[in-house]
Amino acid sequence: MVSLVRFSVIAVTVLLLIGAAGVAYVVHWASLPMPISEPVLVELAPGRPFSAFANELEEVGAIGHAGMFTTYARWKGLANRVQAGEYRIVVGETPESLLTDLVNGTVATYEARIAEGTTIMRVVEQLADTPKLVDDIGDVTPETLMSKLQLGDGHAEGRFFPDTYGYKKGTHISDVLLRANERMNAVLARAWAERAPDLPYATPDEALIMASIIEKETGREAERAKVSRVFVSRLQRSMRLQTDPAVIYGLGDAFDGNLTRAQLEADNPYNTYKMTGLPPTPIALPGFASIEAALHPDAGNFLYFVARGDGSSEFSATLDEHLAAVRRYQLGGRDL
Repeated sequence: MVSLVRFSVIAVTVLLLIGAAGVAYVVHWASLPMPISEPVLVELAPGRPFSAFANELEEVGAIGHAGMFTTYARWKGLANRVQAGEYRIVVGETPESLLTDLVNGTVATYEARIAEGTTIMRVVEQLADTPKLVDDIGDVTPETLMSKLQLGDGHAEGRFFPDTYGYKKGTHISDVLLRANERMNAVLARAWAERAPDLPYATPDEALIMASIIEKETGREAERAKVSRVFVSRLQRSMRLQTDPAVIYGLGDAFDGNLTRAQLEADNPYNTYKMTGLPPTPIALPGFASIEAALHPDAGNFLYFVARGDGSSEFSATLDEHLAAVRRYQLGGRDL
């Protein structure tokens, strides 16, 4: 009887040791890098059994043993706590870290870039062609987009901050645009609160219009405040802005790349050669630098500028200086 009891104790001890060794092996296995040489995208569908997902991981070569991964997840008590979604397995990742990502819902993310100076319709087109985003916008115009997003009835141009926005698979285009709109509102409100004194803007919206013009007139950081000074001074003197980008925006699809004299003389609310003051809406999405320039113009007395032909501009305070600059940089020294 004593021998039988002793045998049972030994047997149980052996089984426990074997079990402990097995657990130790599985834990060690889970800490080793997964056998991949490049990132792998996998998707865990809602309600899918963990074991089936583990089998897929083995099929795509992400792990060497589906059963081991399932055993590890169950031993940790996490097999039923994983979250559905698309996951990116990177080189060097371990089964242990992947399980942590699955439980935390650390899904694969992507980036959508909204560029400075782009029109909102171009942004909508680009987002519609962006992989993994869901198009819930459909056919819209600058006049209908804000209403579609439940942001009121205003014109949408310029209302979205250009930046890079992260998203996951299945994100709606409207979600990206709402974040961009919220960001623009915050940036504009902060800049407006810190604006220079005596500016010719009645509202932040007017400053946004000016910022969009600056954005289209120059890509040079050092020139934005000077361009702003030109247009601010013109507004203060009730001079016409005479900015080509505004005219081009008003022409829409009618602009073929060549701005004609007839177009410059046509009645159009965006034709700043015919009307005094700002155009009715922004003409593009301005970035932070252009917003800052609109609200902090250069201290000079510039009223004119002309392109030098190398991407920079020549700024002038008087018409005579401007005409001389036009002859030098636009006419090769010939008279007007």
